[in-house]
Amino acid sequence: LPQVIAPTEPGPAASPQGPRTELDEEMENDICKVWDMSMDEDVALFLQEFNAPDIFMGVFAKSKCPRLTEICVGILGNMACFQDICMSISKDENLGQVLLQRLCDSDSPTLLETSRLLLTCLSQPEVANVWVERIRENPSVYDCVCFIMSSSTNVDLLVKVGEVVDKLFDLDEELMLNWIKNGTCQSVGPSVDDSPEELPDFKIVPCILEAAKQVRSDNPEGLDVYMHILQLLTTVDEGIQAIVQAPDGGKETWSLLYDLVCQELCQPDDPPIIVQEQKTVLASILSVLSAMFASQTEQEYTRMRKNMPLIGSLIRILQYMEGCGKRAVDNSKESEQEETGKTEINEEDFHLKILKDICCELLSNMLQELTKENTIEGLHQGHLNEQTCSCAFQNLLPLYFASVESFLEVLREADQALADNLEKRFPSLKVHT
Repeated sequence: LPQVIAPTEPGPAASPQGPRTELDEEMENDICKVWDMSMDEDVALFLQEFNAPDIFMGVFAKSKCPRLTEICVGILGNMACFQDICMSISKDENLGQVLLQRLCDSDSPTLLETSRLLLTCLSQPEVANVWVERIRENPSVYDCVCFIMSSSTNVDLLVKVGEVVDKLFDLDEELMLNWIKNGTCQSVGPSVDDSPEELPDFKIVPCILEAAKQVRSDNPEGLDVYMHILQLLTTVDEGIQAIVQAPDGGKETWSLLYDLVCQELCQPDDPPIIVQEQKTVLASILSVLSAMFASQTEQEYTRMRKNMPLIGSLIRILQYMEGCGKRAVDNSKESEQEETGKTEINEEDFHLKILKDICCELLSNMLQELTKENTIEGLHQGHLNEQTCSCAFQNLLPLYFASVESFLEVLREADQALADNLEKRFPSLKVHT
């Protein structure tokens, strides 16, 4: 093992001058074996005793071989999966700074392994704060992460970087606020040579959107991650403002989320159970749309004449959840004696309830904005009929009684017969009309 690692520090691949070099095939195979073996705790502990992290520091400082750098970061990533080693790596300030600098690398595989290592460390509660503080004090991390999100086409890298950002924002609201307000830092960014490269003036929201567009068709889990990042932004006023006060007034964000809900997720030809699979990404998307709608009702893109398909999609989600709810009740009866089964079902019910609450809030706000003309259009397009309106009322009452009552008044002008039928189905409405 020493013969495999030690030569990598002073060897020809580690020369600080000259063009990038490639690893000798035999050497690469040997080091990759160490990479694989480092997933074993005993091997990882031996590497730590052998001062492998210090050797890797030398590699990072001198190597002109991207493959060698990638493998060394990858080995550290495996070693960091073990708590004691992770604490040792994390508390090494010099190593921590050098690893963060790897985010400015121009090599995608190295960036992927660096992101994996950071996510591993951020997921360890004992050291997460060390990394949050370190990242907060390094403005270049913001620029490098934004550069990756806005320009990379490597889906695996985008997903992993997204997971890092999601974890950071979830761990530390102050850091999230700093990144929301950021966009004027000039720092050293990705460069293929030794000269600093000045990065553009990045804003966090456009970078998130660009990454989401890249991953949306290839990686559902990645889309889920980026939608959750947007949702986290809406938990603070500054985040909502960053979304709706973009140069386009939030139009690009609304268009992307609208398209996902109306064209891709939970479609009419999907089985109702699809809502179980998509519940977390739908909850994030609808939460962002709801925050935008509540704060930007004067924007053109929130005008109801353009959003009848969205109302139709919201009602379809509620219909599918009703189907899932019945299925869950049946399963619960069958599993009554199995505690584990009941726990899983309860957890599923919990996530569906969150989705339902968010869906109902947005639907109620949108129904209140409908005019007679919008309603007639919705009836003609098939988004509104007795079945869909009954589903909406069933889910919105009694909590959103005022919204339902307001919509029923408008519906009466558009279709008196349908309004009368709905009043018969929901007697509580008739009392108040």
